[in-house]
Amino acid sequence: MKVRLLGTVIAAVLLSASAPKGKPADLILTDAHVYTLTWGEPGLDGTPARDAPYADGQWHPDARAVAMRAGRIVYVGSDKGALALRGKQTRVIDLDGATVIPGLVDSHTHFIELGAKLESVDLTHVTTEEQAVALVAERAKSVPKGEWIFGAGWDEGAWANHYPDKARLSAAVPDHPVVLRSLHGFAIWTNQAALDQGKITKSSPVPTGGEMRLGSDGQPNGLFLNRAATMVDAAVPPEPQAVVARHALNGLNQMAKDGYVTVHEAGAGTQAMAALQQLEDQGRLPIRVYAMLSLRDPPLMRQWIAKGPDKDNASMLVTRAVKAYYDGALGSRGARLLEDYADKPGHRGISGAGYGFDRDLAAQAMKAGFQLAVHAIGDAGNREVLDFYAADFKADPKAAQNRHRIEHAQVIAPQDQPRLAQLGVIASMEPPHAVEDMGWAETRLGPQRILGAYAWRTLRKQGARLTFNADNPGSDHSIFYGLHAAITRRDKSLQPPGGWYPAEALTIEEAIRAYTLWSAYAAFREADTGMVAKGRWGDLTVMDVDPFALAGTAPERILGGRIVLTVVNGKVVYQR
Repeated sequence: MKVRLLGTVIAAVLLSASAPKGKPADLILTDAHVYTLTWGEPGLDGTPARDAPYADGQWHPDARAVAMRAGRIVYVGSDKGALALRGKQTRVIDLDGATVIPGLVDSHTHFIELGAKLESVDLTHVTTEEQAVALVAERAKSVPKGEWIFGAGWDEGAWANHYPDKARLSAAVPDHPVVLRSLHGFAIWTNQAALDQGKITKSSPVPTGGEMRLGSDGQPNGLFLNRAATMVDAAVPPEPQAVVARHALNGLNQMAKDGYVTVHEAGAGTQAMAALQQLEDQGRLPIRVYAMLSLRDPPLMRQWIAKGPDKDNASMLVTRAVKAYYDGALGSRGARLLEDYADKPGHRGISGAGYGFDRDLAAQAMKAGFQLAVHAIGDAGNREVLDFYAADFKADPKAAQNRHRIEHAQVIAPQDQPRLAQLGVIASMEPPHAVEDMGWAETRLGPQRILGAYAWRTLRKQGARLTFNADNPGSDHSIFYGLHAAITRRDKSLQPPGGWYPAEALTIEEAIRAYTLWSAYAAFREADTGMVAKGRWGDLTVMDVDPFALAGTAPERILGGRIVLTVVNGKVVYQR
């Protein structure tokens, strides 16, 4: 161990000695604890590589300063070496011991929805129907009569055994159409005014894979589950592009404030793509956007299949992926399971064509060179998606090279777990989901199947590549929450004390890689970002806690961390 520490010291000295000379830097960060991630990958069991800055059970920063010019990193090493590049126009920021890591990537977001949610009634922490209705009624006091009111965040998983209906909401807010989207978007709760505006009645056709709940009078009771949520979406008047662009910009600015340099938008339709293109053309995107086209928008898909994915990986907006849904959510019992739900005998969820998955269109997109990212939650859903990939790769071996993904990969049968590595399919997963779902997940699955759920370590040991995210706005995307959940398997209240199925936890190094370098790989960018190294993009995240140091001694203190600085393309886009 002492030899490895000495090697780290020598490396730091060499970095300092090799300070470059030449044009001045645009931005220099000094007095920092820099973790470059330039050392080797950890073992599949989490053991740090031999050249990692890790000794005697402790992590150590491997640099103190970073200099950037023209959007790229030009120096990493000592304060003295970085300051040698200071010129008259150079901005120098003394970080006073703050921690610098490669720029954070949230690899599965709905940031346009996040931006809209910031303007909506926030129901994230509401636990009862009465509380939710009271918040909506309060909002209605300031909204002109007849205008739509939107809310989001009530938990369709926790509320599954006592779902609300329209009665109380309609009585409290009779003069505004109200649409309240659930935490993960697989349920919508409305009042009568919204049903009337959308002309939704008991005779309205319900999409396969959806459920429109009916009341004792045989009429819609205001609750729409899984694919039936699209009935309400269709009833809501389309927002002007300017509003969509505003929501997108609000969401991106919030992500920048929270330390993210890149987001992967998981399912952009025609209107969203037009708004994002407008923002890029105007030079207004504050952070990088990796857009996944929505497979549920066939006209948009056909346009992109005809021209192919973007080739320029360095633009602020890059479109080279496609998002598809294969099954529903576990909380609303829409995820497709191999055996019956433990708490609903005779029911296994729905998947594939029954949930709107267009197999032919997906295959065409893959053949055109797009990366496919398929939402799959249940063990049957995941198996069927893996079967789809395997069949397509056999028919078209070139398609296997495009780093296809399964979004969530939430419940996977033991015999299917090795298949992700075998097929080269990335598991795109959410640490917050495990600690948010633990109150009811085992009730849905039973004591045996739960062992294959949220199984990060198991998939790592099988050789699968991971990328982490929050699937916002369904979950809190705070990196501090995500890292804490990943390494402790505990929620914000530090429960359960020993962690929920703690054998599936990752190390702090793995968790940070899953939000940085491994997410860069998931977007074909590992040569440009994901490390703090000369020649890489000047995309950095600075925080006021050292998660590497805290993980082994006081992991709960990570939850109190704050973002200090977010740097994109060598420019400060957020500073606290």
